[in-house]
Amino acid sequence: MNAPDKPLAPAAPCELLIVGAGPAGMAAALAAAPSGARITLLDDNPVLGGQIWRDGPGAHLTPQALRMREALARCANVRLLCGTRVVSLAGSSALLLEDAKQGWVQPYDKLILCTGARELLLPFPGWTLPGVTGAGGLQALVKAGLPVAGERIVIAGSGPLLLVAADTARRAGAKVVRIAEQAGLPAVAGFAAQLLRWPGKATQALGLASARYRTSTCVVSAHGEGRVQSARLLHAGRETEIACDRVACGFGLVPNTELGQLLGCALVPAGGGAQALAVDSLQATSVAGIYAAGECTGVGGSERALAQGRIAGLAAIGDNTAAQRHHAERAHWQAFAGQLQRHFALAPSLKTLARPDTLVCRCEDVTQAALAGCGGWTEAKLHTRCGMGACQGRVCGAAANFLFGWTPPAPRPPLSPARIATLASPHTND
Repeated sequence: MNAPDKPLAPAAPCELLIVGAGPAGMAAALAAAPSGARITLLDDNPVLGGQIWRDGPGAHLTPQALRMREALARCANVRLLCGTRVVSLAGSSALLLEDAKQGWVQPYDKLILCTGARELLLPFPGWTLPGVTGAGGLQALVKAGLPVAGERIVIAGSGPLLLVAADTARRAGAKVVRIAEQAGLPAVAGFAAQLLRWPGKATQALGLASARYRTSTCVVSAHGEGRVQSARLLHAGRETEIACDRVACGFGLVPNTELGQLLGCALVPAGGGAQALAVDSLQATSVAGIYAAGECTGVGGSERALAQGRIAGLAAIGDNTAAQRHHAERAHWQAFAGQLQRHFALAPSLKTLARPDTLVCRCEDVTQAALAGCGGWTEAKLHTRCGMGACQGRVCGAAANFLFGWTPPAPRPPLSPARIATLASPHTND
């Protein structure tokens, strides 16, 4: 499953290229594999699974994830390129790729984008202290082997990911002292009542329940000398300070649409000001020959991603009849995604968490006050360099969209840091 010693020559294109090997990408590859088409499945993680099925010393993969990984390993016509990322476009129907050893151009006939989503991080005083991470970021660190045994952890933000992150931390020996959900009790109770339509999710929710869970609660600030030592939480108009060793905050997910945008794919609103790749009933984007599945088309969980991946994989090889058999499954989980969006919508009051001196762009040290007087991204970049740092606006762009209503900056190549040798390859100028 590791990257090859020698790259695939540009003269030998694959028939189906799948970018992203999370649930959607794995499902797409397995659905398309029986056709015999030459398939390349790539991901920037060391092994298959994406973010939700991330592997590592502290990970506990589901039986389904293990079965799908083993099934892909048996597919002779599926080439797995792990530890590989997309750098840029490389002419018509080709992408510039790079792994730990080299860069190369990968042509394709059909393309499926399964690029997932990233956490929405909202700035508050102290959010840049060491020990403050995203909720999903905490999960990834623990799965990678970060020792958290005995540590006191506050988890705050919105959505079921908070409970999942708390469970991951507890399994690793941490003491979760508070789970702060910004949504109110009526919204959370309404969501719980709807879970009867998805019995598996209801069972999972019961298993994740915690006495430390509080609704209508948000993190106000984090404090500490050198690293986080406490967090202040606001509940029912009262602030409470809780001693802790880590704070993990996640306010939902933002679809990763950058590659799709570079390819010219249309976008649609995805709730909360975010945008997602627009797809039709067969997961086809607005660009011929390009499909999309999973969280990049809107956030909705692994089950929805699996259904969409199967449809995209079958449609990409031309088996529309088989693809349509999965429409009901997709609709079932799309309804679940709608409930998530409805009941865990972010409260406008979260826009006031950042104070004038709070950093919004961590890469370039740009404060909320410096951005408040700007009219949009272009002005902010010209006057403050906001969004011009290492993350290229992936963190502060989504935050500024929520805080100020700014349209996130249009993506520009390269999509990720790359070696000069990769960018200077003669194939990239074709």
